[in-house]
Amino acid sequence: MPEPLVFETLTAVLGTPVTSTRGWLRGKLRDVAVGTGAEAGRVAGLVLKTRKGLELVASKDVRWTPSGALELRADAVLSPLRGDENFIFLRQDLLDRQIIDVHGRKVVRVNDVNLRWMSANGSGEQLCVTEVEVGLRGALRRLLTGTLPRRTLENLVTRVPARVIPWNFVDMVEADPARRVKLKIEHERLAQLHPSDIADILEDLAPAEREAVLRTLDEEVAADTLEEIEPKMQKSLVQALDSETAAGIVEEMDPSAAADLLAELPEARSEAILREMDPEERREVRELLEFREDSAAGRMTTEYIAVPRNATVADGIRALRAFEGDPETITEIYLIDEKEVLCGVIPLARLILARPETRLEVLSDRRFICCRADQHEDEVAEIFDKYNLRALPVIDGRDRLVGVVEADHVIAFLRERQ
Repeated sequence: MPEPLVFETLTAVLGTPVTSTRGWLRGKLRDVAVGTGAEAGRVAGLVLKTRKGLELVASKDVRWTPSGALELRADAVLSPLRGDENFIFLRQDLLDRQIIDVHGRKVVRVNDVNLRWMSANGSGEQLCVTEVEVGLRGALRRLLTGTLPRRTLENLVTRVPARVIPWNFVDMVEADPARRVKLKIEHERLAQLHPSDIADILEDLAPAEREAVLRTLDEEVAADTLEEIEPKMQKSLVQALDSETAAGIVEEMDPSAAADLLAELPEARSEAILREMDPEERREVRELLEFREDSAAGRMTTEYIAVPRNATVADGIRALRAFEGDPETITEIYLIDEKEVLCGVIPLARLILARPETRLEVLSDRRFICCRADQHEDEVAEIFDKYNLRALPVIDGRDRLVGVVEADHVIAFLRERQ
């Protein structure tokens, strides 16, 4: 069990002499290896700079002496650092690197790392990473280390307010695919954030790091995030992905958003992604690509719920449950005849409150508002404003329902002009 140490910083321990039990110098501390997965945050080993080069020793084979040096146990085993170890190396992988603070929903830079002895389930104590310093205190400590006595330095820097992030709120950014695999960084905490927050985080990263983070997200989260990113960055991110990966993400996007994105890409690149998509999603997006971007059809989605005009409330509920798109976007369902002509609109609240056997025709608004597929987006915005709509059905020249413009789509193209 460690005798004197309760709390340390990475900056303070780097360079610490490492001796044998007889007091012979074996090397100096070069880095600290931290576990991942179930061992996340626990110091698994120390990297020593010895005469043979960089060598790794398990943390259990090292003890801290009262003088502040490190002492190897008599049976300690040092092995050459190969470079494929499944650890996070605090100096190499964290210091001066950008990380994601999932609690603060922002990107920050690491200035130091705090370590503490923690109870290890009745088996003594384990040195662990508790938090990372991202403020001025850590930067000052690193700047002044070696110029002042250690106690004097700590008395000085403790006057500066600490800005720290608990280790369990840290998600690492790793642009190198080999390193991402080795460290098994899965960004599970990041994926739990709202897509808008993830989009803000991506915008603060360098291009290679944006791509690296996007690849760690599952396709649905990546798609939702991509829809929140401004078009120029969307294009850049998708261009950097291989066609199969890009297709998997684009398939999960709203069809209208997917069409807008593919329309911005070079034709050859757009076609390569379309070829990798499932046939049904590919057909929907191709149809939308044929419309002018500034038209109602160019802004609509083809993900909506339509049922026959003679359907009942029970039929409508079944259609709602079978809907494979984003259920949060549904505010109304539509009645169509055998020729797919739009016959009525039923607000979702009426559907839910009515008896199952009630015919939907009775509940529908017959004086519903709709627009033509070729109407300009400015006219669509005026219709939304005039009638305070949340969704606007779009019909073709034969009055057939072909899509729906949602309020979010209108807000999006209005924001593009700012």
